[in-house]
Amino acid sequence: MPAPLRSHHEVVIVGGGTAGISVAARLRRAGVSDVAVVEPSQRHFYQPLWTLVGGGRADAAQTVRPQARVMPKGVTWVAERVTAVDPDARTVVLGNGRTLTYDFLVMAPGLQLNPDAIPGLAETLGRDEASTNYHFDLAPRTWHNIRQTRGGTALFTMPPGPIKCAGAPQKIAYLAADWWRRQDVLHDIRVILVLPTAAFFSQPQWGEVLRGIAAGYGIEVRHNTHLVDVDGPAHRATLLDTKSGAKEEIHYAMLHAVPPQSAPDWVAASPLADPDSPFGYLQVDQYTLRNPRWPNIFALGDVANLPTSKTAAAIRRQAPIVAANLLAARRGEPPPARYDGYTSCPLTTARNRMLLAEFDYDLTPQPSFPLIDTMRPRYDMWLLKRYGLPALYWHAMLHGRA
Repeated sequence: MPAPLRSHHEVVIVGGGTAGISVAARLRRAGVSDVAVVEPSQRHFYQPLWTLVGGGRADAAQTVRPQARVMPKGVTWVAERVTAVDPDARTVVLGNGRTLTYDFLVMAPGLQLNPDAIPGLAETLGRDEASTNYHFDLAPRTWHNIRQTRGGTALFTMPPGPIKCAGAPQKIAYLAADWWRRQDVLHDIRVILVLPTAAFFSQPQWGEVLRGIAAGYGIEVRHNTHLVDVDGPAHRATLLDTKSGAKEEIHYAMLHAVPPQSAPDWVAASPLADPDSPFGYLQVDQYTLRNPRWPNIFALGDVANLPTSKTAAAIRRQAPIVAANLLAARRGEPPPARYDGYTSCPLTTARNRMLLAEFDYDLTPQPSFPLIDTMRPRYDMWLLKRYGLPALYWHAMLHGRA
């Protein structure tokens, strides 16, 4: 019998990534029986480990599991892509023509990479000694390129605008530089780190520490600069200084480029997009994670237009807020939970050292380990990044327990 063209669920969650699965698990544990997760991918990824894959410190196979294994029991998995949402009609339109209706909607579709926004980049990634750790299939290529580079210029770039894990573009530069130093070839390699911002990091205290890390490796840093063109066969990249308007051509031996990022196109075109976001991210109250126009809609994760970094650690704090406030809305009560903007960025500074930056909307440090100086590169923090956080993710966070 063919599937009905229209079906209803009490809660529809768009996105089966970190945010969507975490909220679904919490709602199921709270007794919500009719939850549907719309997610087309058959694979679920732990993306925070991709930096270590690119740096040769983890295997890509350790970052992926079948989507069916992480889907919470009792949840209806709709393995289709979404093409549109109508918040007034309370409908979600799927790529196969079906429509879902809902009482409550949770938007967590993640964001999209836009390599086509930089001429030549899409054609170059994965070949011509160019790669990115922001893609499962390409992160191993980064490690290959690092090992093959014995001289010349190594270029690491970050695009303007909000991206997921804003520290990752420079973490791979430090991992590479540490490897080259251990191989006694760093002195033969010119390492250039391109940042679109005036500072190293949004939180100034950790930013100053990172400035010293980069200087210790002899890394040249281009602030207020970003990649605007790539000629892969010629191994040539063009940089733009946004303050002076000057362009600089770099002939590279290897390139690690982070593509520009935005909300998925259909999200940016929807009524739920924040009119103040040029990248199409979703409008949401920054404290309740509720849509200000449609109180039965919530959003979290990378796609939400929140004034904090887009990280898995942020989602870990956002998921219980969304679950608690949605459950209250089911009872006709005001939202009881508030999100303070907490986020965390494990900043890998060497092949076995890490800083742990944790802060809130006000950029005030929010340490999880107050007796430990996490502004100093530490081996125990690297162990947390490599082994502790992945275990927490697979065995607790996706089950709604952390």
